[in-house]
Amino acid sequence: MSELFDEEPERPAPERPGRRTRALVITGVVLIVGFFLLSAFAGIYTDRLWYKEVGFGEVFSTMLWTRVGLFLAFGALMGGVVALNMYLAFRFRPMFLMAGPDGVDRYRDAVTPIRGWLLAGVGVVVGIFAGTSAIGQWRTFLLWRNGETWGSKDAYFKKDIGFYVFDLPWWNFVIDFVMAVAVVSIIATAVVHYLYGGIRLQVAHDRLSAAAQVQLSVLLGAFVLTKSVDYFLDRYDLVTDDHRLFTGMNYTAENAMLPARNILVGVALICAVLFFLNVWRKTWQLPSVGLALLALSAVLLGMIWPAIVQNVQVNPSAADKEKSYIKANIDATRDAYGLSDIEVVPNYQGIASTEAEEGAGAKEQGDQVLAQLGTTPVVDPLQVRETFQQRQRSKGYYSVPAVLDVDRYELNGQEVPLVLGVRELDQSGIRASSQNWLNLHTVYTHGDGLIAAYANQIDVNDEANGRMVWAEGIRSEGDEGGSDLTNAEKFETRVYYGEQSPSYSVVGKAPGGNDVELGLDESDTEDEDADTRTTYDGKGGVPVGSTFNQLMYAIKFGEPNFLLSGRVNENSKVLYNRTPTERVERVAPWLTVDGDPYPAVVDGRIKWILDGYTTTDRYPNAQRESFDAMIDDSLQQETGLQTIPTDEINYMRSAVKATVDAYDGTVTLYQWDESDPILKTWMKVFPGAVEPKSSIDEALMEHIRYPEDLFKVQRYQLAKYHVTDPGIFFSDDERWEVPEDPNASREVFQPPYRLFSTGVDGTNDWSLTSVFKPWGDQNTLTSYLQVNSDATSDDFGRLRLLEMADQDTPGPGQVANEMQGNDDVSQKLQQYRVSGATPPRFGNLLTLPVDGGLIYIQPVYAARSATSAFPILQYVIVKYGDKVGIDRDLPLALAAALGVDLETGAPLPGTDPETPDPEEPGEETPDPPTGSLDEQIAQALRDAQDAFDAAAKAQAANETAEWAAQLEKAQAAVEKAVKLADQRDAQ
Repeated sequence: MSELFDEEPERPAPERPGRRTRALVITGVVLIVGFFLLSAFAGIYTDRLWYKEVGFGEVFSTMLWTRVGLFLAFGALMGGVVALNMYLAFRFRPMFLMAGPDGVDRYRDAVTPIRGWLLAGVGVVVGIFAGTSAIGQWRTFLLWRNGETWGSKDAYFKKDIGFYVFDLPWWNFVIDFVMAVAVVSIIATAVVHYLYGGIRLQVAHDRLSAAAQVQLSVLLGAFVLTKSVDYFLDRYDLVTDDHRLFTGMNYTAENAMLPARNILVGVALICAVLFFLNVWRKTWQLPSVGLALLALSAVLLGMIWPAIVQNVQVNPSAADKEKSYIKANIDATRDAYGLSDIEVVPNYQGIASTEAEEGAGAKEQGDQVLAQLGTTPVVDPLQVRETFQQRQRSKGYYSVPAVLDVDRYELNGQEVPLVLGVRELDQSGIRASSQNWLNLHTVYTHGDGLIAAYANQIDVNDEANGRMVWAEGIRSEGDEGGSDLTNAEKFETRVYYGEQSPSYSVVGKAPGGNDVELGLDESDTEDEDADTRTTYDGKGGVPVGSTFNQLMYAIKFGEPNFLLSGRVNENSKVLYNRTPTERVERVAPWLTVDGDPYPAVVDGRIKWILDGYTTTDRYPNAQRESFDAMIDDSLQQETGLQTIPTDEINYMRSAVKATVDAYDGTVTLYQWDESDPILKTWMKVFPGAVEPKSSIDEALMEHIRYPEDLFKVQRYQLAKYHVTDPGIFFSDDERWEVPEDPNASREVFQPPYRLFSTGVDGTNDWSLTSVFKPWGDQNTLTSYLQVNSDATSDDFGRLRLLEMADQDTPGPGQVANEMQGNDDVSQKLQQYRVSGATPPRFGNLLTLPVDGGLIYIQPVYAARSATSAFPILQYVIVKYGDKVGIDRDLPLALAAALGVDLETGAPLPGTDPETPDPEEPGEETPDPPTGSLDEQIAQALRDAQDAFDAAAKAQAANETAEWAAQLEKAQAAVEKAVKLADQRDAQ
């Protein structure tokens, strides 16, 4: 090999550059490389400290060594093979060089003095590129090495689904890599042979030397042989290919493309053999013919023949030809998205019945209306954000999320919906003069408290608080310490890990030092000297007491104060990677994390709860769609999709429930879907990273809910895949879509809503709900989708679809227009539409099934004036049947919808007073009815309103018995009002 470094004897060595210039270049290169190596080392070292602190050190080690191994293995393979072929090309160059073109001679003269370094440099560079590409395949590699058996097979090749999800992606990468090695080696070999006379294009005969012909024949044969294997594997990709109608195998793929690829496998094998035979035959005639045959076959069989089959055989009778393939796609898609067991309730009466009910029927109807009335979340979490922001923060540097969360809590023995927001630190609210490193990273370090209001209650007299009823037991202004929502114990209110937390904070005081971290001050003063001062004493955070650690973090964050500031002492810790989503994504980078973390008070701590999904785009025959498109709605901000190289998926499971402690940052992953093969595989890769489902305690289980992004994906797919008949599916005339949000400023889906909805057994379940309309029709409602969101229920996750029997059931767009076009609504909202006033904001348009019909509820917000700081819940609009009512709260709006004035008992304009029907024989009535039916309805609703007010006061006073008694009175009154209204409408 020493000859590789020998000078050409017949040519003098070119003049070498001066020593000083060479020294400067070497010094510059060393400094640059050293800087990048130090930065890389600091990043890896600090990441190791962080993972170790969080308790996921094994996750970091597995990912690190897997990446290092892939980089070295594939980099060495690519670099070694290319360098070896370049060396062999030089080694077997012609001994006697003939004069070539001047350009070639000049290039040869230029590279001759440095050919050894050039050889090593090319090998290193291509090796780095190859190793870098292999690093990105660490998930694919680990899934292949640890893949579980799926337990079911695809419909065509009868192979386990795990082969397509775990094995095939890895083998596709390996084959593509080998072909890339062959191509780069061919190019590098050809260049060396050309420079040193092995290839002479300027002569008519013997253009290639014997050595060049042998080497290039072997490399081309290896490439074509690998291409044969690639054709073989491409056969299996047919079940995940996208077509115009659906994803998966279709008629053309099975009857044209599959046979074509089988033939191409054989043609490529023959072509490879011809190239290998060329090592001895020394003629390019047969390999050239073979290569031309392969190219021609690829065009004719791989492109033209499938196009002919598609246009001549399939398109004229596509419904019949594609029937079995559509059926396979429907079955696979419903299974991949968890839609196989959906419960369908046909012929649901979307328009409320106007026939009178009596006896048990009237009682059942009244019970259902009351249940909806008492628990319906009329407070829109999007619209009241400004109210939370203005009325429940004590300083400008505290804030709440842009979209508040809705959860349920048991207060005084009754489950109620609450609108929740964590009071987080917002450093943009700090005075500009105070925004220095010490304040931003050592003083303003955390938020404080949880703010909550009843989602189903309105205080019509408290305009100062936006007419909302704040939940008792929540830390807010004037409440020292706060307590658990069940009033059982105090809870830790400091929030160091949240959705708006600073990038990093340095916490911990020196021995004998003063507390410097700013806590929540309940006074109205802006004097910082009066603020509460605390010191973080949680277990979270990475110690930075040593000089070496301070240096590493100074490099990581580009901040010399880690070394210079006295605030960084022997007891200091640095808190970073602080958002709940970021923490879960880092400890479980194989998960797709739901975009909506939500807080809950669990065991005396504020904990963020997140849903983690396992996804793939390789499930055979299942429909592949954009994840962004499926979850987009008027509240969507970002997806959080991290695990697959594209934005498309065709399989999704709610695999993991994760919690992040808002105080110490502890991350805990719980196995939720115990049958998901992808999760089982990752649990083999990272043993101990995921806790078993049985580890979830009762307090946490009460706040686990059905994941929102999964529900959005399911409703998106259900809009098309509620159809199970291939013929109807092909005609596409029963396709649905999620309605557009009538209040959004852009064309975007209406978001799903969390509320208590009629359950599968007639009870009031905590649910996530949405509706569908016909494709392209804004005025009609076709179905109502509900999923049980109560994790403590045996029916958790059960999807129920109510299909409307009445084709005239109005959709959200039409309902919104009817509400806003109603004369009473227009009249009452006119005051907010005059010049100088703030226009009204319409909140969530809720759709609820009640007694075979649908009731629609929408809150209306408006500011007191154009200069008001926040909108106030001014009215609630109710549509029941074909009646629309508007008033200050839900009972009053329902009274207006039923056509009576709650105050006077007189019928509203457009209704005629009626006399009551005679009593049925045998019916016992304590007091005979007096007045018209409208007056009786009004009196009943007044009684209900009085009972609701009394129940609210009893609840606030913790008088459970009185609260329950008043609710019973309200129930009886509503039952009576609804029965009388139906009697009146039937006359």
